[in-house]
Amino acid sequence: MVFKTIVNKRGLACLVFILVSLVLLRLLPKPDLALAYPSSRSVTASRGELLRLMLASDEQYRLWTPISQIAQPMQQAALLYEDRWFYWHIGVNPVALIRATFSTGLGSRRIGGSTITMQLARRLYNINSRSVTGKLKQASLAIWLELRYSKRAILEAYLNYAPYGGNVVGVGAASLVYLHKPAAQLNLNEAINLAVIPQNPNKRLADNAATSASLHAARTRLAQLWLAKNPQDAAQLDALALSISFKNRKQLAFAAPHLVEYVLQHAQGNIIQTALDLPMQQTLERVLTKYVQSRRDVGINNASALLIDSTTMQVKALVGSADYHDATIAGQVNGVLGKRSPGSTLKPFIYALALDQGLIHSASILKDAPSNFGVFTPENFDGRFNGPISAQDALIRSRNIPAVSLAAKLSKPSLYDFLKLAQVQKLQSEQHYGLALVLGGGEVTMEELAQLYAILPNHGEWRELEYLKSNHLNQKPLQLLSDEAAYIVLDMLRKTPRPDTFNMAHPPIAWKTGTSWGFRDAWTAGVFGRYVLVVWVGNFDGVSNPALIGIETAAPLFMRMVDALRAQHLDAGAFVTAQPANLQRVAVCAASGDLPNKECPVTTQAWFIPGKSPAKVSTLHRTVLVDSRTELVVCQPNAFTKPQVFEYWPSDMQSLFKRAGMPLRKPPQDTCSGQEQALHIVTPMRGVTHLQRIRREEPILLRAEASITSGNLYWFADNALIGQTKASETMSWLPPHAGKYGLRVVDDNGNSDTREITIESVE
Repeated sequence: MVFKTIVNKRGLACLVFILVSLVLLRLLPKPDLALAYPSSRSVTASRGELLRLMLASDEQYRLWTPISQIAQPMQQAALLYEDRWFYWHIGVNPVALIRATFSTGLGSRRIGGSTITMQLARRLYNINSRSVTGKLKQASLAIWLELRYSKRAILEAYLNYAPYGGNVVGVGAASLVYLHKPAAQLNLNEAINLAVIPQNPNKRLADNAATSASLHAARTRLAQLWLAKNPQDAAQLDALALSISFKNRKQLAFAAPHLVEYVLQHAQGNIIQTALDLPMQQTLERVLTKYVQSRRDVGINNASALLIDSTTMQVKALVGSADYHDATIAGQVNGVLGKRSPGSTLKPFIYALALDQGLIHSASILKDAPSNFGVFTPENFDGRFNGPISAQDALIRSRNIPAVSLAAKLSKPSLYDFLKLAQVQKLQSEQHYGLALVLGGGEVTMEELAQLYAILPNHGEWRELEYLKSNHLNQKPLQLLSDEAAYIVLDMLRKTPRPDTFNMAHPPIAWKTGTSWGFRDAWTAGVFGRYVLVVWVGNFDGVSNPALIGIETAAPLFMRMVDALRAQHLDAGAFVTAQPANLQRVAVCAASGDLPNKECPVTTQAWFIPGKSPAKVSTLHRTVLVDSRTELVVCQPNAFTKPQVFEYWPSDMQSLFKRAGMPLRKPPQDTCSGQEQALHIVTPMRGVTHLQRIRREEPILLRAEASITSGNLYWFADNALIGQTKASETMSWLPPHAGKYGLRVVDDNGNSDTREITIESVE
């Protein structure tokens, strides 16, 4: 009795020891099976299409693929063909070994008795299993694996390390090499075709699938096993399904090379699924290549394009150069990442900021007249001046002077502040650029420009670009413009006629061109449907070319790309941005842009942001009493007076109309209404420090304007007369020394204006 008790206790202790040992074997740290061999890296498009499969460091195509990303039919087909009792044995299946021994010994058919775990052990520990000693070692190590790893982990490792012919290892790589699709997308037919290869990869090499009798026989055998277990799948596994044509390694994809290289450098992990839309990518590549080829006669040999979905900020297509393989144009350089002068493509954001800061509404009248801003004297691209022009037309026609004038009035944020908030990198100081930033004095990348234009359909919110399919859910938007200002600017840009038809696009396209200084970069950026497209044409070496003009060179390519995407129904259609509830349409006087008075003959509609947009009654048109005998204005009616309506334009506008061959009817001086606009200094501007170079003696430009040209203007500096001009004429003045000066201008009628300026001397 005592002996029995001792034996029972020892047996129980042994059992407990064994159980504890088994638990410890599972819990103690052990090598990660995924790290047993180096892995390739794959990059796929949004629907799983292969873009690139990289060789692992040992020159094998081996892509570690988690079992959760391997289709169930593939897992089940592998188990059915290789090890039907996988979940019931401890690494070795004695019945299978005995059956294999008898079958091989009798010569009926050579079959293997190795379990999936034994096959994995052979590959992990490099075992020669043809000898008895090797077979015993293989069996013992298979049991060792079973004790330490779960069945799921063992099956995962087998599927990743099974041979698939040549240097293709694992189902993840095999699926991409032979079928050009990820293992997660394998269907039953494809799984049957792939699962039989590892048992004899030399004879069943998928590269030779069309002529391999061994492969065909194996497929048929596995299909029969599958149908015996799953008869409901008979309709899927017909003869045609068992003769799938595999691709070979020479046909491996090499698509979207610039985007692929970018994500390989910046993304983590071995399996990278991008947001790229492969049909869109191929369309943009085809259109861009043909366009550059057609323009080589004018020295155009390179271009880049970037297409993003504004709703998710995902990159849908990226063409870094006209030809990745052309070394003569540095084709491997990714033009989307290069910093370049954006020309006038930043102008929409000047108008958006001006709308938000209450400087304008959409129909405000701006002055397109000769102007200087300190030492900066911008000109329009065509060298002409249009005089009064609405904000919408000034933006559509890309007039420089109105844009610079607005930018000079912006504050908190200025255009520079706005670009900094929008994460534009490597900007120098705001003083370095001055107002030249408006016309492309700074530099941006295509990525940064696309993010800026996406602000407009995204209700004024800035968000980061996303290259991967799964990352857009983590977006943290930054409100840089009001919803109202973004909507108005987008609507203004939609009014721009196409350069090829000079008609409005249908569905509408909101777009803007840009040309850098020195004709080095031609741009077009815009919004159509839910997409933002940015196109650049130029040379990576920065060589100047007079043909590089945005409207003439980049805009046609932009339009061809949009048309091609729409022709293939790749554009999801118009992305309708809802009109903000706070936004209103208001009638304004077409000539002045102000609320119409009773004399205004023509009105137009303007977008109006309550509480922000400027709201004053127009005084451009005035009714005055004119004495028919003297043609002078009188304040009291009499038998000889008659009311007449005149336009009272400022003196600089009158001069501009006259210069353009459209002299205005000169209005009489209105001495009765009290609305006479006071004389005021246009330049030098307020709040600007002027830098005078001592050795070159650079002058300061002085100019004033009034509503009526009233004789001579007299200029004083600290009460000393320094010169005489007519209204709207410019005078050069050379300050005698650095310091602060009080400028004053006086006309013949006693009207005056003053301004204080600061002069600093620089070498």
